[in-house]
Amino acid sequence: MLDLEFSPEQELLAATVRELLAEHCPLSVVREMEDHPLGFPSALWEQMGALDLIGLMLPERFGGSGMSLLEGAALYEELGRALAPVPHFASAVMGGGVLATAGSPAQQEAWLPAVVTGEAVLTPAWLEPESGYGPLGVQARAVPDGDAFSITGRKRHVAFAAAARRLVVLARTGEGPTDVDLFLVDPTAEGVTLTQRFSIASDTQYDVDLHAVGGAELIGPAGSGWATWERVLHDGLVLLAAQAVGGARYALDITVQYAKDRHQFDKPLGAFQAIAHYLSDAVTAVDGAEQLVHEAAWARATGRPSAERLAPQAKLFACKTFRDVTAMAQQVFGGIGFTVDFDIQLYFRRAKLWQLSWSDDRALEERVASSVLD
Repeated sequence: MLDLEFSPEQELLAATVRELLAEHCPLSVVREMEDHPLGFPSALWEQMGALDLIGLMLPERFGGSGMSLLEGAALYEELGRALAPVPHFASAVMGGGVLATAGSPAQQEAWLPAVVTGEAVLTPAWLEPESGYGPLGVQARAVPDGDAFSITGRKRHVAFAAAARRLVVLARTGEGPTDVDLFLVDPTAEGVTLTQRFSIASDTQYDVDLHAVGGAELIGPAGSGWATWERVLHDGLVLLAAQAVGGARYALDITVQYAKDRHQFDKPLGAFQAIAHYLSDAVTAVDGAEQLVHEAAWARATGRPSAERLAPQAKLFACKTFRDVTAMAQQVFGGIGFTVDFDIQLYFRRAKLWQLSWSDDRALEERVASSVLD
């Protein structure tokens, strides 16, 4: 019989992370980090490194723990529950994942141990103005420059760029649809300009302008960049879904508690049928999203071919659920729910950001359709 509950060891991991976040990342710290140029509390990041949480899924030979996507899902549900402002996904999952998958031995030795400890942050520079999530959206150009490459282009929504020791830049090297490669770029190099941009979620993201930036190091064999990126992002979708489930679960919990505590016409809000039905629909959706995330993580951890379809499904459904639950919660809280004194607005604002980040609904639907029809 299929059991999608976490094992006792995975439950212990989740409990450890929850305790760590309660101490170092209460929602007061989340508020302090809004629109912060660095974007994350250094004390929390150091503690995550000390507890081997940053390198949880990175190879053991570089100091990581080599855990599966199931342990990753346990971690990310807690990060989502706390809205933890840390560069874990950008650095350990995507940047570190790209190097672990395709980096040269020299690149891996130079960067992965530092990523695992949190000493170095790697962050991808992927999306571009007026472009989508597919390979044709990458129009930044990389041309040979001696033993390295020179890159020109503009990137948007680059998370934690000011804290990064290296950018993992996607750039076009040919005219074919997938002629895209990955490069390590020093963000302090001549020709790199970082401009902080502000979003409704108040997270930390930058525009990165690259003007003939030399010294870019190719990651992996020439022409393999897009395939590597797709492979790493595919697993990342499950973790993003787990993060959304954690956020949705906490948003639902505080909304249920408010519906019990807030009285109107001499009875709690939850006693009104309309409110009760809202909450019952929400808990059904959150439970369903959680099970889908766990199944996707289990399928990947056990090498099931269904993982190809389940990963984008999980991200699509979990992020939509987070968005819908927080929108419903705002209705239950009423006008005060939009004020900064109440926590629900933090979750409401981030829910939409997470739905759009890394792959939006349309891109995910294309992935699901491709896995079904092809």
